[in-house]
Amino acid sequence: MTVHVSPATPPGAPGPPGRLRTAWAAAHAPVPGVRRWARIAAYAVPLSVLPSSLWRVAVLFDEGTAEKTGNLPVWLPLPVYVVLLSVFSELVAFTAVGLIAAWGEEVPGWVPLLRGRRVPTAAAAVPAALGAVLLTVLWTAAFVADAAGVTLRGDPAPRDFPTAAGGWEAAVFYACYVPLLLWGPLLAAVTVAYVRRRSRARSAGSR
Repeated sequence: MTVHVSPATPPGAPGPPGRLRTAWAAAHAPVPGVRRWARIAAYAVPLSVLPSSLWRVAVLFDEGTAEKTGNLPVWLPLPVYVVLLSVFSELVAFTAVGLIAAWGEEVPGWVPLLRGRRVPTAAAAVPAALGAVLLTVLWTAAFVADAAGVTLRGDPAPRDFPTAAGGWEAAVFYACYVPLLLWGPLLAAVTVAYVRRRSRARSAGSR
């Protein structure tokens, strides 16, 4: 009788990767054929959105901000809105990684009904391209309006707006929000790389 003995893990050696680490690696792993610059650009999209998300959450701890409700409905508290907005922004930004990863070309197994199906190029590229244009226009217009001292609607900027305070408060605000100017262009570049890669793969498969 043959006895199979599992090799013992040496002391201090890392154990098997957990599910979270495995899922994280699978979600970020580029598929073959992805250019290095496209991989860097895709990873940079969520990172460009992260500072502003953290800034919004941090502002909640300010006493003056905690008492404000803005134009929000009564049933939606400001802290809940800010957290949901920040999480939503990061999730939307993370979809850029799908343009270099396997889940951007084949529906993941955890999606019911559609699991394993090939993602049409247009189904990913068209929304990404429209999003890139919208984000580029939106954030460019927002910073132009800020420089002019008005809101996007053309109204005078509020007196308590972070940039009006000057000093370190304005510096921190700009440091967190200026990276958003990169969101649209980076997404556009990754989208172009995605379309080209899928087109090359389709051409190679038809030969």
